[in-house]
Amino acid sequence: MHGIRKRFYSTINNVLVCGSGLMGRGIAQVTAFSGYNVTLYDIKQDVLNKALELIKDNLNHSFNKQLNDKTKAVEQTNKTLARIKASTDLNSTFVASSPDLVIEAIIEDLEAKKTLFAHLDKIAPPGVIFASNTSSLSITDIASGVSRKDNFVGLHFFSPVPIMKLVEIVKTEHSSPETAIICKDTPGFIVNRLLVPYLLESVKLYDQGIASIKDIDTAMKLGAGYPMGPFELLDYVGLDVVKFINDAWHAKNPQDPMFQPSQSINKLVAEGNLGKKTGKGFYDYTKKNKL
Repeated sequence: MHGIRKRFYSTINNVLVCGSGLMGRGIAQVTAFSGYNVTLYDIKQDVLNKALELIKDNLNHSFNKQLNDKTKAVEQTNKTLARIKASTDLNSTFVASSPDLVIEAIIEDLEAKKTLFAHLDKIAPPGVIFASNTSSLSITDIASGVSRKDNFVGLHFFSPVPIMKLVEIVKTEHSSPETAIICKDTPGFIVNRLLVPYLLESVKLYDQGIASIKDIDTAMKLGAGYPMGPFELLDYVGLDVVKFINDAWHAKNPQDPMFQPSQSINKLVAEGNLGKKTGKGFYDYTKKNKL
């Protein structure tokens, strides 16, 4: 396995990241930090500009903490940023960047992902590896419209990408051994297959009046040693993201009680209260006391 991983990574020099939101910019940051040339693509220039500013701030903070020297931190930040380019023109970007690996990190929508990869498949040379950062959708389904199914994998990063140390490499039945042999294409892969049912069951406990949000979070932090309670984690991940995952699993397993839609989550999402990123979810982050 180590030999295959070495072979996989040794072929990568240039990386194209499609999508500059929370996950995309995090992936671009850690990829450039690791010494690879990165091109960050998005359809909106203002979104790209914001992403680059946030990457710069995050890198500077990280290097300041690591080096404890502001001058050296700025030097290292600029050196890393020099490896990142940004563009809103996918076709010209592809030609200019000559990527060996394309990582998709756009919205969690199957048709949008399939459309993007179908276009990429037309403009990318045969040897380019395609990867999706999906957290809930089938890699096989996303790859269904491309010709290079043997060179298509899942690279599931976790948020916040620069801090989390895990990446799940997911293969389909078509993926070649040289591309990935880490995890089979199953709903949720490894982490979310275990994590999401735990989060949904926590919401059920609250909905059934068994315990309060604060008490459930406290119980799991003190009793199980988790750094965050389930409701804190739900708010951090984003309730819209959790809803996407739950809905996708429910569609495939409509009779499974574990994945029945959550009224609490659906209500909060409908109200636009998605968690920390909107200021309110299960907790209210606009108040000193969150609850």
